[in-house]
Amino acid sequence: MSACYDCPRKCGVLRPATVDCAGSFGVCAMPTEPVVARAALHFGEEPCISGEKGSGTVFFSGCSLKCVFCQNYEISAKNFGQQITTERLRSIYFELMEQGAHNINLVNPTHFVRAIAESLREPISVPVVYNCGGYESVSSLKKLEGKVQIYLPDLKYSDDSLALRYSSAPDYFETAKAAILEMVRQTGPYQTDGDGMLQKGVLIRHLILPGHTENSKKIIDWVADTFPKGTVLFSLMSQYVPCGKAAGYPPLDRPLTQEEYDEVEEHLFARGIEEGFLQELDSADTAYIPAFDLTGVNERKG
Repeated sequence: MSACYDCPRKCGVLRPATVDCAGSFGVCAMPTEPVVARAALHFGEEPCISGEKGSGTVFFSGCSLKCVFCQNYEISAKNFGQQITTERLRSIYFELMEQGAHNINLVNPTHFVRAIAESLREPISVPVVYNCGGYESVSSLKKLEGKVQIYLPDLKYSDDSLALRYSSAPDYFETAKAAILEMVRQTGPYQTDGDGMLQKGVLIRHLILPGHTENSKKIIDWVADTFPKGTVLFSLMSQYVPCGKAAGYPPLDRPLTQEEYDEVEEHLFARGIEEGFLQELDSADTAYIPAFDLTGVNERKG
């Protein structure tokens, strides 16, 4: 065991290898070897990720950010999942590829960066997607250089007070900006194939939060001011539904209104961001939340 500084929390604890070993688990509440809740084809990502055949998603348990409104609360906060080895993680990639996955999509991977880097010690034949909350350590991202082709970070907050209230991360914006710049440095400008599938690059996601349109507009401003056209894709998401502990954090206890959605959408267009994706307000549905039932986690028999 070595002290863990893998994420911006910098807990410095001696995380054990598995859930059965003695040690301290830090903010993420996880060991260093992977804990996984689901591994299956997923069709709920942006079209350039899911395509027609689906994205080969691996949903990791635990989280170092722990947003109060998390849609995957069952696995991010309640830590549902099953311990596997790094070798098993790599074999899952190949099983998903056999099912036709366009890519391997690692969801909430931050706290397992060491195991992920090891699992990708040899290249695989489809792009690897690092699907994260944006709260990443640049030093950890450097471990993934050449192993990850697509970065899919959230950019949740431009307002430090919101980041503190909802994720206990007052340094979120500065940390996420540095992380995204490192991601872009690694991948270069985004590239798609003839079918419109993303092959490399960075796709930044932002979920509009009820009551916090200014937070969204400042994020749009940063993206517009930072990246020339052709550099990154941007996905403005309106699928917010109250989940997790959101009931205790108004205005997150209600859905997004049409007026809020229209205000942010208008700002997006005014800033000239045209490369990416825009969810309609009626996308807000719990159908986006997959069943966390250990599908695809155990080794296949026969």
